[in-house]
Amino acid sequence: MKKKKDKVEKMKKKKEEEELTEKEKRENRIKKEVTRLTGIYKELPIKEKKILEGLIKRAAYMRIQLEDFEDNILEYGSVEMFSQSENQDPYERERPTARLYNTLNASYQKIMKQLSDFVHREPPKEKDDGFEKFVNKK
Repeated sequence: MKKKKDKVEKMKKKKEEEELTEKEKRENRIKKEVTRLTGIYKELPIKEKKILEGLIKRAAYMRIQLEDFEDNILEYGSVEMFSQSENQDPYERERPTARLYNTLNASYQKIMKQLSDFVHREPPKEKDDGFEKFVNKK
């Protein structure tokens, strides 16, 4: 009996370690995304960086979550057969993961729009057609 308990305990411990490893992998993915996004704004003044800090962290989390949802949707699809009871015929419905993906994706797009507004863009250079040079010669 004791051997069985020890085996169960070992299995629980191993599962916890695997889950912890998955959690650490996820945290590392989020950190990499935070680093990537922060690098885009490295030229900004410190005040503006402080403003963006929260948005960057949220955007990084959302991107990783969206990638995980995408993997799940690719594997299981975006719809499933569902029935309220055994007496009713099943019908197709949107999987909760697909619904969450759509909602999160909309929020992610809004945050990315806010972040993109902080990127300093140089105005496009006008192509020199020689007119200014011609006028200034005379």
